[in-house]
Amino acid sequence: MCGIVGYIGNRDCAQVLMDALSKLEYRGYDSAGIAVHENGGISVVKAKGNLQMLRDKLEKGGTPQGHCGIGHTRWATHGEPSDVNSHPHGNGKIEIVHNGIIENYREIKEFLLHKGYVFESETDTETVAKLLDYYYEGSPEDTIIKVLGLIRGSYALGMVFKDFPDRIFAVRKDSPLIIGVGENENFIASDVPAILKYTRDYYLIESDEIAEIKMGSIRIFDIRKEAVSKELHTATWDVDAAEKGGYEHFMLKEIHEQPVAIAKTIAGRFKDGIPDFSESGITAEMLGKYKRIYMVACGTAMHAGLVGKYLIEKLARVEVTVDIASEFRYRSPLIGEGDLVILISQSGETADTLAALKLSKKLGADTLSVVNVIGSSIARESDYVIYTHAGPEISVASTKAYSVQLTIMYMLAFQLAYVRGVIDADQCREYVRKFQEIPDEITALLEDKEQYQYIASKLMNADSLLYIGRGLDYATSMEGSLKLKEISYIHSESYAAGELKHGTISLITEGMPVIAIATQEDLLEKTISNVLEVKARGAMVVMLCKEKAQVASNVADYMIRLPDCEDFLAPMLTSIPIQLLAYYTAVLKGRDVDKPRNLAKSVTVE
Repeated sequence: MCGIVGYIGNRDCAQVLMDALSKLEYRGYDSAGIAVHENGGISVVKAKGNLQMLRDKLEKGGTPQGHCGIGHTRWATHGEPSDVNSHPHGNGKIEIVHNGIIENYREIKEFLLHKGYVFESETDTETVAKLLDYYYEGSPEDTIIKVLGLIRGSYALGMVFKDFPDRIFAVRKDSPLIIGVGENENFIASDVPAILKYTRDYYLIESDEIAEIKMGSIRIFDIRKEAVSKELHTATWDVDAAEKGGYEHFMLKEIHEQPVAIAKTIAGRFKDGIPDFSESGITAEMLGKYKRIYMVACGTAMHAGLVGKYLIEKLARVEVTVDIASEFRYRSPLIGEGDLVILISQSGETADTLAALKLSKKLGADTLSVVNVIGSSIARESDYVIYTHAGPEISVASTKAYSVQLTIMYMLAFQLAYVRGVIDADQCREYVRKFQEIPDEITALLEDKEQYQYIASKLMNADSLLYIGRGLDYATSMEGSLKLKEISYIHSESYAAGELKHGTISLITEGMPVIAIATQEDLLEKTISNVLEVKARGAMVVMLCKEKAQVASNVADYMIRLPDCEDFLAPMLTSIPIQLLAYYTAVLKGRDVDKPRNLAKSVTVE
């Protein structure tokens, strides 16, 4: 959500900023702008809409010429999308870009209004720009430190000062920001893909650390002006990994990357055939001591947590509670010492999940994060971290990140079951062996695209549809419903199949699609009964079940058969059809698959 970039070097600054912003489009945005040092001043150009609207404006009005500047893609929080509300904000002397929310902006605005300032936008960001101007007396460092003591909230800020055309200033608190390190050129960015074309080396700055970036040097210091030494990181993937590679969309590319991502995530994490996370400081003795486990996450990651709950409770017989992160803090959770809170986040920057992490630590629980981005905020603040190895995921709709999150859930369930004595070593190794076959089975599922395209053509004109399932299939149906609605914009809900008669069956109308997931052998008959109920009321049924499942021809209009596997492994396979059905339905409807409206990849505000 929102993207920040900055550049100083010998290249054409505006061109670099626009290129870098294009690599952050996946984060979600509704307007964009740049500010470039030019001819002794700061030239600002911004526009509502996508980056092409900004490019058109630059071509028509002239592109700023310079070698130092900042840029931004905005996702509206305060004030509607508009040219005026777009970033950068400032007065020509100081210009800033901001990701996050300033919680006390109203009182700051009142203070500044009494001081004679006039506001042009509805944003919280403009209050920070004007507060910087109010306190500025010639020293950017002193001004930034003063303002940091007055604002509350989450933020990443990129700043340029007219009096200092040879440098960029940056600071963060809770919102992500990196500093890219090149040869006689340097960068700031919200995420690594923005800089990969130019460098793979970067610094991570911590909350309330301030950076002064020049062409040939980077100085990082804290609010006491004490120098901070940093470890230089190198991205393990290059720019090619962040490109489409011949696929029509990033989402389709990332769906096809899942077998490799799963294989990478499990590689090196076994000892004598038993899952082993000792590289993360997680010992068998540690896992065996917890009486209760909490899974906390948002959206797709929360659905991975739900699958984890079913697996751990079934295989390891440990109580697991799943919480939506945005609700977790506000229900006064009964957690403390002896409990483990597992926080799942693709970006490692999800604001609600980060807040839940901080609360969990405050209450005395141990925290374990499952994240994809090395060095992200959630990873750094957790007691333990297990990194997934999905590589870059550009499409807003998560696919391979979900699969590798599921992968970690399975490995944790296997290890917990073993260390608690519910299964023996041989049984654990057998589970692992079967799980290691999953990448090949997914590869086979990906080859039958015509089937998914055909069924998608039957879904595309629906006004509303329903996903149903029981047990693990219900958890999977929630993810299927989310995938479809977020990229096709068709209203979709998931429902526990056994609950249909308690109200939802009244919504079934002639021709309404119902996607039934029925992979659990012990629940198959009951799920078929529920399917027949909706079929009798006119529903068009698509059923997902295993190859060996005995299902009469009159039960479903369309069948998607999955490779036979242990029931508990089915969610790994079922994820492929639900992703492809969503993808092809959205494509047939002409949607912007990789950048669905109103959504953001990394939700860094509450």
